[in-house]
Amino acid sequence: MAAPEFLGEVAIAGVGYTEFSNESGCSVMDLATRAIRAAVDDAGLGLQEVDGIASYSVHGDSVSSQAMATGLGLPGLTYVMDFQQGGQSPCYLAMLAAMAIHSKVADNVVVVRALNGRSGARIGHIPFFGAAGQYRYAIGYTSFLQYMAMWARRYMIETGAGCEDLGAVVIAQREWARDNERAILRKPVTLDDYMASRLVADPYRGMDCTKEVDGACALVMTSRERARDLRHPAVVLRGAGYLSGHRAGLEIGDFVGWGDFATNFFHQLAPRVWESAGLGPEDVDVVELYDCFSSVVLDTLEAFGFCGRGEAGDFIRAGETGRGGSRPTNTHGGLLSEGYLHGMNTLAEAVLQLQGRGGSRQVPGARIGLATSGANVDGAALVLERDG
Repeated sequence: MAAPEFLGEVAIAGVGYTEFSNESGCSVMDLATRAIRAAVDDAGLGLQEVDGIASYSVHGDSVSSQAMATGLGLPGLTYVMDFQQGGQSPCYLAMLAAMAIHSKVADNVVVVRALNGRSGARIGHIPFFGAAGQYRYAIGYTSFLQYMAMWARRYMIETGAGCEDLGAVVIAQREWARDNERAILRKPVTLDDYMASRLVADPYRGMDCTKEVDGACALVMTSRERARDLRHPAVVLRGAGYLSGHRAGLEIGDFVGWGDFATNFFHQLAPRVWESAGLGPEDVDVVELYDCFSSVVLDTLEAFGFCGRGEAGDFIRAGETGRGGSRPTNTHGGLLSEGYLHGMNTLAEAVLQLQGRGGSRQVPGARIGLATSGANVDGAALVLERDG
């Protein structure tokens, strides 16, 4: 498959956040417009130069891109995208925005996620009916947590991984979160702390699950040429790919059709992403992986070839994903520690690292990064490169 034409031609130029909290005290619209303003200012653009907005939601927990433009007082948009795929969305929307920019549909597109995910509609409380909903709900099988726990257990059975491997993810990412002022959870944890914590859905403990928050995060995308004249180093899309796996989409847990719960879709997508970039795992300086649950990090590290099958726990315990490791991973603490904005903050962290703006978390000399969006049967990944 030929590499998409937009690769190497479009860049991310700015990043904007609101505070992450348990109760924002404001509307989702307010969160969205604040994050967009911050991102546009960060890039060094004028707000009136924004002519595209792409956003996403889960069961109506946000506001539309058109509404955001109205809230900002923009004169009009030439590109609008509202996606309904939750955590699979950030990298994919960045791909779609890049296509729009490369084809001259829009010049400057904001990709944004905003929600009151703790004080408002919490994903753990949203009903997910579907093809098998009448059977699941009748037996109490109601939560996304329960569906993902099945994937985790199957992975553990097939690879021999144990709870201590899940704990290794939590411990390593909390160490990164210690230096992240945005992170909701910053206190270091030990394996004893992890093993003593409450089991919520076997094999998951509470620490294995993301922390729901109120907040927003936005990115500004533009042409590589334009980005070179802006405030920060351009972060260019070097490689990209999206995959909706075979028999995906019938169910929120996709357990009715997916063939192998021991592997997520990245095992199929990763080779395409590396090929599109002309790079491999050995070229990557920083890794930012979607981590709605701890087990996803183990499986995704292996899918992209950073370690062998069943070796991710040992890889993490050896310090390879930490400070000074060969593949620093989830340097913001991940969604497990920073907060659950359905992965937009994961992509944003990759951009900050490659721009050299990671503060005390900065990976020295980071030029190539991998960011992912998605956990089980569909999603996307980007290989990003600092320009110049």
